[in-house]
Amino acid sequence: MSGKIRQFFRDKKEDVKDYTGGSGVIVKFLLAVLVIYLLVAVVLGMYWSSEPDTYSVREHTRTLATEMNREPVVGFATTATMIRIAETLLEKPGGYITNDIAPPGLWLDNMPHWEFGALVQLRDLSRAMRKDISRSQSQSAEDPDLVIAEPQFHFDNGSWAIPSTENEYRRGITALKRYLDRLSAPGQGDAQFFARADNLNNWLADLETRLGSLSRTLSESVGKASVPDAVANVNPDDPLAEETGGEDVKTPWTEIDDVFYEARGSAWALLHIFKAIEVDFRSVLQDKNAMASVKQIIIELEGTQKTMWSPVILNGSGFGVLANHSLTMASYLSRANAAISDLRDLLSRG
Repeated sequence: MSGKIRQFFRDKKEDVKDYTGGSGVIVKFLLAVLVIYLLVAVVLGMYWSSEPDTYSVREHTRTLATEMNREPVVGFATTATMIRIAETLLEKPGGYITNDIAPPGLWLDNMPHWEFGALVQLRDLSRAMRKDISRSQSQSAEDPDLVIAEPQFHFDNGSWAIPSTENEYRRGITALKRYLDRLSAPGQGDAQFFARADNLNNWLADLETRLGSLSRTLSESVGKASVPDAVANVNPDDPLAEETGGEDVKTPWTEIDDVFYEARGSAWALLHIFKAIEVDFRSVLQDKNAMASVKQIIIELEGTQKTMWSPVILNGSGFGVLANHSLTMASYLSRANAAISDLRDLLSRG
């Protein structure tokens, strides 16, 4: 009997060995799958982080007009550019990444901030189109398709589902395409695009504050004195009194690349928008002798899109050994903003 018992336990021991060996194979297989998945995710993440190239607005406008069998009327270039910017957000490598909930999109932070920068400019222009550019006067009716497009682009940029951000933005793109179709319809459809100085000036006023804020945030990468603190420390009774310093405002080092890529995405969208404005508002720009200002803006924005040779955003001090990419970007945007101020001054003159 004892021999049978010993045999029973030997058999169970062998069964345990067999089971453990099988589990080991499964664990190794799962680990191999995980490693391969992570490697693929890393490679995809690098590809998805590549920024979209700039393109020729004039060539795109001509091509789209030919495909639609339409004449590129006034407003065609600006509307086509808005559509192209929105489609780029959704169709670039990796698609729209901001609302991703799985790797590699979940790990990426530079591209979502690039997307947000471009999206802000699309939102601002869609609002200007609905509020001013498509209307002849304050009492005229809003365009029905722009009434749809503008709030669609203002939808939550991080919604993953029910509804997803991509679906809401596609509704905005579809509305813009309907507007473009009516705008370019033979015999002039019911859509309007008023390329007037006051309409352009209203949009530029909002843009001026946008770029001013971006330039300020970029320059805070090395720390800057707070203006309210500086004003508060002025002694009104003694103009010769030494002013006490306030606390510097500085961007946290973990957010420096986020601010940089938001500015870079914003500048990418603005570069194409201004090239479209150069086409659609040519008459008023020439009448106001403002073409040189638009060219200056485009030149500065082109500078923001130069190739990034560094794998990381460097944050050297203003006059230190290492480069400071944020200050370089701020310099381009500040010069573009100065040209916008000149442009607004020219447009406001009689």
